[in-house]
Amino acid sequence: MRLPRVLAGAWLAVLLCCGTASAHNYHMGMADIGYNAATGNTEIVHTYTAHDLETLLTNLYGRQFDMGMEEDQEVLRRYLEKRFTITADGKPLPLQWVGVKADADVLTIFQQVERTALPAGALLFDGVLSDFIATQVNTVNVGARNGRPAVTLVFTAKQEKQRLP
Repeated sequence: MRLPRVLAGAWLAVLLCCGTASAHNYHMGMADIGYNAATGNTEIVHTYTAHDLETLLTNLYGRQFDMGMEEDQEVLRRYLEKRFTITADGKPLPLQWVGVKADADVLTIFQQVERTALPAGALLFDGVLSDFIATQVNTVNVGARNGRPAVTLVFTAKQEKQRLP
């Protein structure tokens, strides 16, 4: 009787390990964009899986990255500035890098556009990680602005650009 229990326990351990290994099959990022009336700034908060961004940068530059280090954050900043942009009236908005918060699982990146609210028709480009991971899905939540309702946009490798209503 003891052997079947051991086998069942071993089988359960294998299943749990497989579940853990496959738990990261869905690659996603999230950005929240909101207007801060107190400062007059549009604030952008990105959240990505740390492993995905670190693997991308390692692949691009052939070395390990530590997002706790300023020089490695600078490399991330340059990548993000190429892969996430907002254009209004045909001109790119100046997205300012505010900083990054890194932990073992998640990278949270903070940007802002000073003294600007996003107008209707602004063009968002979100290709973060979709140049590296074909199944990457990025969701952008844009808060209510200028009497317009909040909106959620979903970006993929096949649809990296969308206009705000």
